Amino acid sequence: MDVRRPRIRRPRLPRTRAGRRRLVRTAVLACVLALLPATWLRLTTAGRLYTAADVPRTDVAVVFGAGLWHGEPSPYLARRLDAAAALYRAGRVRVVLVTGDNSRKDYDEPDAMRRYLVRHGVPSARVVGDHAGFDTWDSCVRAKKIFGVDRAVLVSQGFHIRRAVALCRAAGVASYGVGVDDRHDVTWYYGSTREVFAAGKAALDVLLRPDPTFLGPKEPGVARALAGARR
Repeated sequence: MDVRRPRIRRPRLPRTRAGRRRLVRTAVLACVLALLPATWLRLTTAGRLYTAADVPRTDVAVVFGAGLWHGEPSPYLARRLDAAAALYRAGRVRVVLVTGDNSRKDYDEPDAMRRYLVRHGVPSARVVGDHAGFDTWDSCVRAKKIFGVDRAVLVSQGFHIRRAVALCRAAGVASYGVGVDDRHDVTWYYGSTREVFAAGKAALDVLLRPDPTFLGPKEPGVARALAGARR
């Protein structure tokens, strides 16, 4: 039986010099457009990033979820929480708002984050959980609209912190970013590469301002924790 393999059509490069020039210009334009959101993030967050030692004193720190391993914070999330606990112990912040995914009963980032902070010296009464922080934009909008946060120190890895600051500022939260140092392993490179594409979504979030996945009623947790901290 004569079984012929299907012919694979390979894309052909333009044969004329003018065609090749058009192809190069199109490729350059595509690269420029792809990098515009990342450039916007850098310009928007210029002067808003600090170290834990020099960040302005602020009532609230916001820590974004970064996954759980067997019910405990992943190594990347643990380092974010370590930085937030250090800010609290140093008196740079009074309350920590932990925001993450609790979309199903067997996965609760905020509660795991709370337990970790309590084990590392932050009183439970000073930790507030946002259980519907499904992405960075949701977390920022909910911090403002649901928890009444007007000003905050944001804590995340260096590759994510610019996007977090830009989105929270767009949501109405005056934000200062503290980027957590991490070893440059496979996860770090993956996160850094992912941010190039996430910057595009961030720009769309700022432009379109979609409602969070879940908004719900206002919650007094941050105000109560701050009132207790001032006693």
